[in-house]
Amino acid sequence: MNKVKIVTDSSIQITAEEIKKYEIALVPLSIEIDGQQFIDGETITRQEFVQKMLVSKNLPKTSQPPLGRFVDTFKELGADGSKILAIHMTKGLSGTVEAARQAAQITGLDITVVDSGFTDRALAFQVIEAAKLAQSGADIADILPVIEKIKNQTHLYLGIPNLDNILNGGRLGKVAASLSTFLKINIVVQLKDSKLGILKKGRGIKTIENYMDKVVQQINEDGDKIAEIGISYVDDITLPNQSEQRIHEKWPQLPILNEVTSPVITTHAGKGAFAIMYYYR
Repeated sequence: MNKVKIVTDSSIQITAEEIKKYEIALVPLSIEIDGQQFIDGETITRQEFVQKMLVSKNLPKTSQPPLGRFVDTFKELGADGSKILAIHMTKGLSGTVEAARQAAQITGLDITVVDSGFTDRALAFQVIEAAKLAQSGADIADILPVIEKIKNQTHLYLGIPNLDNILNGGRLGKVAASLSTFLKINIVVQLKDSKLGILKKGRGIKTIENYMDKVVQQINEDGDKIAEIGISYVDDITLPNQSEQRIHEKWPQLPILNEVTSPVITTHAGKGAFAIMYYYR
């Protein structure tokens, strides 16, 4: 029995092997496409979601897991007296972390809920390290400063070649007003301090290619200091594969997970989007 059990949500980029190896519990988000309901990872795969989104009449809707799903998960994990550490995607993108906090209060169990400040593989950086520590016998008080350090040393850059989804989804807030008058604008955003901020904007895919080239150059300069890299994309693997290849040419042993992103990121980032995430040791 683990003294501490780790919970996260399905916005995470993590392999089935990692979930099993590190004994991580995953609570899925809900998805609606043109009135049809799905459960992320249970009744629809990431690849299926992308294909449905590309032909949908309306912008899909994603919502945090139902409160009852969190309550059931927490009760099951805490039935043997274990403590629970729930690490979730940032409140800047979803109400998931708040739903987890509400569920924790309802159960009355020993549950600590953490806003990772990130999502996708950047969320996994914290979750996997927390799970490793939990398996080694570490208490929550020992785990929290470690994942906080990872959070502070994580970088996430997202290239968005089509603004329709992110403008309609409202995730850029007031910044969106400055973009809505432009046509065919490409942007690169950074997720930092739980907020999306625009780093670069311009016409044409070269805007994204050139900025991501700089990100790859920075990774290659600091490769011996970087612990891990995540590359996620919606539907086009061309630039993600090129980025992975360039990094591995110089740092062949550096871990890189390059996969289709989650429905919540796909919904807000839209067709052609891809992200690079990494953290320093």
